[in-house]
Amino acid sequence: MFNRTRCLQITAALASISLVAGCGLLSDDTDAAAKRITVGTTSAPSTLDPAAAWDGSWELYRNIFQTLLAFPTGSTKPQPDAAQSCEFTDTANMAYRCVLRKNLKFSDGEPLDSKAVKHSLDRIRTINSQVGPKGLFESLDKIEAPDALTVVFHLKTPDATFPYVLGSPAASLVAPKEYPADKLRSDGKVTGSGPYVLTSYKEGAEAVLGGYDGYQGFANRRNDAVTIRYFKKSDEMVAALKNKEIDATYRGLSAAEIKDLQSPASHNAGVQVVENVGSEIRYLVFNPKDPQVAKPQVRQAIAQLVDRGALVTKVYQGTAEPLYSMVPKGVVGHKTPFYDLYGNADVAKARKILQSAGINTPVELTFWYTTDRYGGSTADEFTELKRQLEESNLFKITLRGKPWKDFQVGYKNGEYPVFGRGWFPDFPDPDNFIAPFVGKDNAVGTPYENPTIQNEILPKSRRESDRAAGVKEFETAQQIFAQDVRLLPLWQGKLYVGAREDIAGAERALDPQTAMQMWELYRKTSW
Repeated sequence: MFNRTRCLQITAALASISLVAGCGLLSDDTDAAAKRITVGTTSAPSTLDPAAAWDGSWELYRNIFQTLLAFPTGSTKPQPDAAQSCEFTDTANMAYRCVLRKNLKFSDGEPLDSKAVKHSLDRIRTINSQVGPKGLFESLDKIEAPDALTVVFHLKTPDATFPYVLGSPAASLVAPKEYPADKLRSDGKVTGSGPYVLTSYKEGAEAVLGGYDGYQGFANRRNDAVTIRYFKKSDEMVAALKNKEIDATYRGLSAAEIKDLQSPASHNAGVQVVENVGSEIRYLVFNPKDPQVAKPQVRQAIAQLVDRGALVTKVYQGTAEPLYSMVPKGVVGHKTPFYDLYGNADVAKARKILQSAGINTPVELTFWYTTDRYGGSTADEFTELKRQLEESNLFKITLRGKPWKDFQVGYKNGEYPVFGRGWFPDFPDPDNFIAPFVGKDNAVGTPYENPTIQNEILPKSRRESDRAAGVKEFETAQQIFAQDVRLLPLWQGKLYVGAREDIAGAERALDPQTAMQMWELYRKTSW
């Protein structure tokens, strides 16, 4: 999704880490659960309707909506949630059947049955939102509901990754009476069946969650209620953490703020920070509608000039590492094709690439980025990219930024020649770092048709239930990405969660999609 930064950074599977060591005995869980947890983030939902979001809105969805399958802490394969069991019914991986738990209900009392499941997923494809998750359901042909508890998904082609899609918030289940089949819900309310209900919501400011007693699923809620506060600026969020106005942060910290929270002064003030290697990536997208960017030599010259090491050192101060593939470290099949093809930054090689194509320099381009989605370092990142490219005298770069909602509309409409995006995995599989970026209706809004990837590599790999068996196919896809340079990977981040020292459970709070599982957080009352 898209977009989808906190003190925990996540690999394809979450590592177990201790937020606070040697801090004393925990209080009784009943006392801990009775207290509200307040969490800060810079990633506010773009919409409350799952049919129109393939982005950081998933972080809220994971807590208020249920899915047939999900990823409990530590799991790399989807496990039952609203379903009691799911399985492929054929050896070709083209028919997938789920049997629901009995007596499931949405928070409004409406039954969560097979018809509700069919309604929830059919409406995604019917509404076909430009910024929605329809692209994840490309292999789905039709859904049948033969009885109240049974759902059968018939696929167009074999797809062993389909259960992973059903385990993502893209497949959030919604109440049919409240969510129209052919249009988005417009009353600003939510009706789900997840561990929490949304008791109040102020767009861009706050989401208040209360426990849903009717929830049946894998989650074990350790608190009664959670307030999520949305911050425009990460420095305001850090100040709120230090001032005890919030209990934890989980997205949007800048490198300087991470270093500050890791300092002895912050530790003495009762703030803890946890770090883990993760699968968050950042990259540039090139839009071939632009006459300059349409020239592969322009894209290749930029790939030849970008110094990822300098970018990471100057802007991210060790909180990220250079990335030379769209498939990050820690994910099956990771290689370094952009380094293999372009090596270190080299002005002479870049100049030769442009001269051989008769391209006049400096090439003038506008780079776009979002001002409020990925944290306070984004503007500095693009300033550094501009410096690197202009220092070569081969490019003249203009920078432009927009808030996420406006930025999202712009790139989906093909308005930006070059723009920056972040990617947090929809599910922990190399397919999810390849497939979303190709095809007519891909995740970045710039059609990228590649028959080899679309018609050969992905279909072949999706026939393999053993996901490691498709490594060679994914290696080939990464090489094609490097040759075409329609996307330019920049860095792989580390995910940080800052928390007050009386908050426990952060070591279990992130799922493989890097969404915060709020139910894992609870308050210690004795130290």
